Amino acid sequence: MTRHIQRPWLSQQDNTDPLAATGRPLRWGVVATGGVARTVTRDLSLLPDADLRAVSSRSPDRAVQFAREFGFERAYGDEDGVPGYVRLAADPEVDVVYVAAPHGQHYEVSRAALEAGKHVLVEKAFTVNAHEAQGLVDLASERGLFLMEAVWSRFVPGMVRAFEIVESGEIGEVQWVSADLGFPAPKDPTSRIWDVAAGGGALLDLTVYPLLWAIGTLGFPDSLTAVGTLNDDGVDTQNILALSYAGGQLASLTSSFLAHGPRTATVAGTEGVLTTVASVNNPAELVVRRGWDPARVEKIEIVGRGYVYELREVTRCIQQGLVESPTMPWKHTLDTMRLFDGVRAQLGVQYPNDARIGHRR
Repeated sequence: MTRHIQRPWLSQQDNTDPLAATGRPLRWGVVATGGVARTVTRDLSLLPDADLRAVSSRSPDRAVQFAREFGFERAYGDEDGVPGYVRLAADPEVDVVYVAAPHGQHYEVSRAALEAGKHVLVEKAFTVNAHEAQGLVDLASERGLFLMEAVWSRFVPGMVRAFEIVESGEIGEVQWVSADLGFPAPKDPTSRIWDVAAGGGALLDLTVYPLLWAIGTLGFPDSLTAVGTLNDDGVDTQNILALSYAGGQLASLTSSFLAHGPRTATVAGTEGVLTTVASVNNPAELVVRRGWDPARVEKIEIVGRGYVYELREVTRCIQQGLVESPTMPWKHTLDTMRLFDGVRAQLGVQYPNDARIGHRR
């Protein structure tokens, strides 16, 4: 029996030029000035409808430096006991806030922005647990504000095209999926990825990418088994998730901050196989082989670093008055956070946020 998978991004994906003007600019605020914020802001500056209005950081000096580098009009730092992100959220000339703070701060920063009447794009992982995620979704729904998790890979051309190929039936019915992402991260105790209070670890930082390949081809699993390695601070340094489905399909997903991996995805079907080349989260090439026929290679063109596609989606949705993206809906985010809660329960990973808001798994 064919397993019917809901893939809303196939029918809802915006296939227009991501750099085409829409005629209605959005005024952006960016929270945080780290590496992720810098990379995304470079792509944001490519959009003709993006007005870089304000940036915030705990450090006023870093906020000013970032603003000068990227052309933001205003810079907010922590001042007189008021966090910079609160001051940015109060700016009446900011329409939408991009939250690039560490995972452990996503809930409080995003909540402040929503309470101030701002639309919000918040980096993955959305929050550190499903309780926080539900709270943000409820608040956005009550206020009629747009809210989306910044899972940029869901919008990149390579992943969209891969799912189109799978949906077409060219490789038959998918039976198993394998995907990995890993690299040896420097053992820096000041880095957010090694800080349990920041929501550090391979699960929240990396696993969303391999997981997309399983969800996009097989859907959310019926059962899941997780194994992993924790350091002395309780941060997961690597993990492997084994997903199983009622129809007998399987998926194996690996994430690691300890070792290099091939960083590829393989989708195996009854009639053929699809494999990514070079990048699991932003593939530039797809290799498709049907049966024993010669492989076909599809090369993918990517604009900027690949973030323009999700930024274009945010722009489109807000301009149309939507509160959630049909391509990256709230349900997907909530289901993912519940899945991650289950993985953490198996691995024994706990975050301070869990106790602070009375979260129970």
